[in-house]
Amino acid sequence: MGEFVFRLPDIGEGITEAEIATWRVAVGDSVKEDQPLADVLTEKAAVELPSPVAGVVRELKGRPGEFVPVGSVLVVLEVQGGKAPEGEARAAAAALPATGARAPEPPAPGQTDRAASHPGVPNAPSFISAPPPAFPAGERPRASPAVRQRARELGIDLARVTGSGPDGRITHPDLDAFRAPPHAGAPPGRQREGVEEIPVIGLRRRIAEAMQRAKQRIPHFAYVEEVDVTEVEALRRHLNERRRPEQPKLTLLPFLVRALAQALPRHPEVNATYDDEAGVVRRHAALHAGIATQTPNGLLVPVLRHAEAMDLWQAAAEIQRLAEAARAGKAARGELSGSTITITSLGALGGIVSTPVINAPEVAIVGVNKMVERPVVREGCIVPRLMMNLSSSFDHRIVDGYNAAGFIQDLRGLLEHPATLFMP
Repeated sequence: MGEFVFRLPDIGEGITEAEIATWRVAVGDSVKEDQPLADVLTEKAAVELPSPVAGVVRELKGRPGEFVPVGSVLVVLEVQGGKAPEGEARAAAAALPATGARAPEPPAPGQTDRAASHPGVPNAPSFISAPPPAFPAGERPRASPAVRQRARELGIDLARVTGSGPDGRITHPDLDAFRAPPHAGAPPGRQREGVEEIPVIGLRRRIAEAMQRAKQRIPHFAYVEEVDVTEVEALRRHLNERRRPEQPKLTLLPFLVRALAQALPRHPEVNATYDDEAGVVRRHAALHAGIATQTPNGLLVPVLRHAEAMDLWQAAAEIQRLAEAARAGKAARGELSGSTITITSLGALGGIVSTPVINAPEVAIVGVNKMVERPVVREGCIVPRLMMNLSSSFDHRIVDGYNAAGFIQDLRGLLEHPATLFMP
């Protein structure tokens, strides 16, 4: 028997490190050649790492949420055959801590414990902690700054609390278990206790970082306009009733994509990306429409490329394919980047108004709110109409309010008179 050391490969595109998202195997598992070992995240996309050989998993290096550089040992496999090349075993032993190894040391003063959080104070930094109380002689209780802060708020002496975490580390549930019984006046059996700690790692952390950068660096402004979608909705239903079996069912999105394809050539400043470090705006002739898609792992934006060249059915089929691939975690890296403007919609949950966050480096995002039938005055008469708001955000560094309003009014006219969607 021998060892095979699997290292994080060079994924390309200048990537120097990746974040371990999920282990697909456990120690002791038998794996086949090309069987997935782990999913990792780069700045570009999620990448599945298959095993180049068959064998038995002996060690896993690193934990989900941990960043590892290219070339680091990820998995040590026991394989049939001779001994691994000299140095491989030593490299494996010296690599990152294996899953199940001892817990990391508590953060030093002034540092943040990523994994522990207080309700309402996520990733609480240690500077909010006052000096610790005097503890009895012996080892100082192990707890994160957030847990120490909450213990002081509750008047709990951590020296009297038994920790259930690694190496006796005290967690929020330990504080809950230690707390005094509820007030006598509280209805019995109706109170809920407990705190669930969820590390913000993987795709969720990527999304959080991207949203934070976008809000910090982009001066957003919102523009909301109501649209009478009675006619375009009637057309949509009519076409769905007459669609062929091989054609996908039409939603409103293909019509909106078609409207964007018609309007953007008249508003090129909106179909653009801004490199704020280089100070360059790039206006795009092609419409690469990002379609914000909710997946089990978080929000992804697959890209409908060259949407300007698609008809309604082609756009609907490609939107459906991209959404299914994104939700299954099988979207290719090239399908998750390169959009020039994004559409976001929550369908029936879309509410009346929203303020979507721009998908940087784009300069605009179009938000679709829910359709509502309500009375509208038309030519002096009150009539029922199907109304919907478009809630859009723009980068005020690049797009002026006048231009944003003109763009949305153009979209509104196209949707309210759907025959114009098909005019050259």
